[in-house]
Order: sequence, then C-alpha cells, then structure tokens
Amino acid sequence: MNSGMPQGYRQVGESRYREIVGLGYHELHEDLVIEHRPGRTITETDNVLMTMLGSNDAPIHTDAHYCSLTEWGRPLVCSSITLHIVGGMTVRSTSGLTTANLGFEEVRFTHPVFVGDTLYAQTQITGRRMSRSRPDTGIVTCRTAGHNQDGKTVITFTRSFFVPATADAVRDHTNY
Repeated sequence: MNSGMPQGYRQVGESRYREIVGLGYHELHEDLVIEHRPGRTITETDNVLMTMLGSNDAPIHTDAHYCSLTEWGRPLVCSSITLHIVGGMTVRSTSGLTTANLGFEEVRFTHPVFVGDTLYAQTQITGRRMSRSRPDTGIVTCRTAGHNQDGKTVITFTRSFFVPATADAVRDHTNY
C-alpha cells in the first residue's frame, strides 16, 4: 500500500485515487464498530414527501393542528423514514458493494424523531459467515443504532446482507 495514499481511497492510476464504497467480507470482522458520518437533519419536506410516498396519511405525521393537541405538541417523523434514513447512512461503509439485503430484524423505535432533529448512526458487526450457496460471497450481520443530536437513541435494528469475499475484484469489475 502506498504510504502517501489517503485513507478511504484506493489508487487507480498515477496520482489518481477513487473513493472506496463498501467494505469486503474480510474487512468487516466481528465486533468492528463504525460511526457513520455525516449526520442527517430531518426536514419538513422529508417528512411530508416520504410519508405521502408511503401512503401513510396518519394525522400524527401530517396534521400540525392535530399534533398540537397530542403529548408531542408537533408532528412526529414517520418511523419508516427514520429506518430508511438511518439504514441508508450505513450503506456507504458497510454494504456499499452488496448484491442484496437479506433481512431487517428486531427493529425498535425508542425515541420520537421530529423535524429539525439531526440523526447519526453507529453499526457493530455482530456476525459473518461465508454463503453456502454463493462461494464468492459472505453474509454479514450487524446491529445499528441511530441517535439524535442530543445522543438519545431513536432506532435500533439488526440487518443481514451479502458482501463480496474479495472486494477489490468486485471494485475492479464494476469500476468502483
């Protein structure tokens, strides 16, 4: 490895580097913890568009007057949006080279999310094994927690996905 190479990149030519997307099976060892950045501030547009896209017109997400009369006093961000955004924040480093997600389990929404909250994510690799049906592919399982700007955990979930056994071979083949 070139000692002058910036971390998070791989050399693809003289004085030329490409950002690394996704880690390979051998890089995602058990107990590895990744803090995902940047954070993501939830906007009113996120809540309205994504809630309507999912056909969830529950007033707790869409009707400010209704919400003003609840214990929250304002609209809650739809939980599927929280899952989507926090899950998405993890992809670049964990499963950027995946060919498929295998499952989301144990999804828990532990604190409300509101417009204006900034979310961050952290993932711990909890297990991995080589696929029995795909010899060039590993299966990685991880536990992700999303928290807001105040450090309150808002969501936790377990996810499993395919990851290439040899990441550089996939990167070379796909121009990544």
